[in-house]
Amino acid sequence: MAGGPSTPRLAAAVSDAGGLGFLAAGYKTPDAMLADIAATRARTSRPFGMNLFMPSLDEPDPAAVAAYRDRLAPEAERLGVALGTPSSGARDDAYEAKVAALLDDPPAFVSFTFGCPSPQVIRAFRNRGAVVIVTVTSVDEALRSSGADALCLQGAEAGGHRGTFTNSSSDTPLPLRDLLAAVRAMTAQPLLAAGGLATAADVADVLALGAFAAQLGTAFVRCPESGASEVHKAALADPRFTSTAMTRAFSGRPARGLVNRFLTEHTAHAPAAYPDVHYMTAPLRKASATQGDPDGINLWAGESYQSTTETPAARLVTTLTSTL
Repeated sequence: MAGGPSTPRLAAAVSDAGGLGFLAAGYKTPDAMLADIAATRARTSRPFGMNLFMPSLDEPDPAAVAAYRDRLAPEAERLGVALGTPSSGARDDAYEAKVAALLDDPPAFVSFTFGCPSPQVIRAFRNRGAVVIVTVTSVDEALRSSGADALCLQGAEAGGHRGTFTNSSSDTPLPLRDLLAAVRAMTAQPLLAAGGLATAADVADVLALGAFAAQLGTAFVRCPESGASEVHKAALADPRFTSTAMTRAFSGRPARGLVNRFLTEHTAHAPAAYPDVHYMTAPLRKASATQGDPDGINLWAGESYQSTTETPAARLVTTLTSTL
């Protein structure tokens, strides 16, 4: 849950309750990532994990990016801000520096999204005692991640960014249970099931279908320990938001969120240009959040968002595992 919801307080609360809390390194500097690890270790002695974004391998079309910038200019003018641009090192999310920093003293688990790290990186973390997890969205990506210790299977129902290895993928996302069955048939690797899970029955179901563990994100966004904006938290409970959809409008990469004005007006025009679009829209999203406008920000949410509550994280973990 990069970009806000993930906090040391939330990760520690989940781990202390018997789950496995995760931190997000995405969009943070290496120093900020290490500070989050230190803060989490100060709160819990239990294992937890850190998630890293793999560098984008796609080259965006400059003309398409420029056209989208022109399209968003009125949004920026209305909000009184300037559109953003990627800073130096932002395009690869400081991946190499984060890997090097983590290897000094990694948490118990390190996961990767948007691709699979090299065998050398996997081996280096394993030699330091860390378990390596790779997010996959298809059988092909699972086959390409055979060197990982475990796979996180992200179904079509999941909120936030789709963790595909390439931004140009045109395949139809598989529902979680279909993906779980397909990957379970071809590997003995431990599988984490993610996407649209919200209840104890959901957790028990995917475990019965062969998952080693269930991974939930949206379910924790409204928890008091979450760092999500109040606008985002309120929108998840707002009855006027009735559905979710995939969009590139906010970041240039497919991501599932609540259908709001920005998503509706700009999805058809957004280029496959990540992280360029993410940084382009960042000032718009920040200004909209400051003004309390849920129609101008990315309201990432899985298909089960209507089941979210303001329950403290520890109590939610207990509820989710009550039938196990």
